[in-house]
Amino acid sequence: MPESEAVQDILCSEKDGNGILRLTLNDDRRRNALSEAMLLKLKEAVSDAAKDAAVRVIILAAKGPVFSSGHNLKEMTAARDAPDRGRAYFSRILALCADVMQGIVACPKPIIAEVSGVATAAGCQLVASCDLAVAAETAQFSTPGVHIGLFCSTPMVALSRNVSNKHAMEMLLTGDMITAARAAEIGLINRVTSSQALQDVTMELARKIASKSSLTLAVGKRAFYEQREMGLSEAYQYASGVMVENMLVHDAEEGISAFIEKRAAQWRDK
Repeated sequence: MPESEAVQDILCSEKDGNGILRLTLNDDRRRNALSEAMLLKLKEAVSDAAKDAAVRVIILAAKGPVFSSGHNLKEMTAARDAPDRGRAYFSRILALCADVMQGIVACPKPIIAEVSGVATAAGCQLVASCDLAVAAETAQFSTPGVHIGLFCSTPMVALSRNVSNKHAMEMLLTGDMITAARAAEIGLINRVTSSQALQDVTMELARKIASKSSLTLAVGKRAFYEQREMGLSEAYQYASGVMVENMLVHDAEEGISAFIEKRAAQWRDK
């Protein structure tokens, strides 16, 4: 049976014997908003998992009909009572949110979003920041800031790095909700399945990834995001260097030998 523990009440953690860590947003009363407390818990959980050799893959899920509604607007509004009308608080929260999203990208462990419900604004940003995403047919996505006079500028960063410019701009400019099927079409998510099969499909994908060398996955994940920001020539030069170093580690030598000898590889994650 999986070992379960609560990271306070708003974020739950569950780790199984295959090295799969499930983090579940557990504040459905507040639509799993990315409150200051939730962001701090997410940052801590991802940071801890990054250093935990027993964790091979992370699944980010949520309880209730809303995956995440984004920032807690009641918290944000309350900050307007400050003499600076909330400027310092807004800056701190947005910097914290950026740290969480960048921490997901920088984490050496692959992170899969398991989306069972609605993901809006920074909640949509959270999905886009994960390496992979699987969604139920009933899931929906939007960046609706324009409806309330607040352009989703920070969600735009993750969104524009996962879907084409025109698809990203359509979501940002209209604020319209899109279906899971449409999200898959434009590349925001990887797979769509029934609500009943969602967890099984996500776990199957996680187990497949967890069976690989964790060192190889960490090298590849980092290289993917690094080269994406480079020009073509620089990216090839960088990736070639990464591959040379990768070829010299044990798991690459073992994996190639196992392939040639037609046997299962024995990973040492080094």
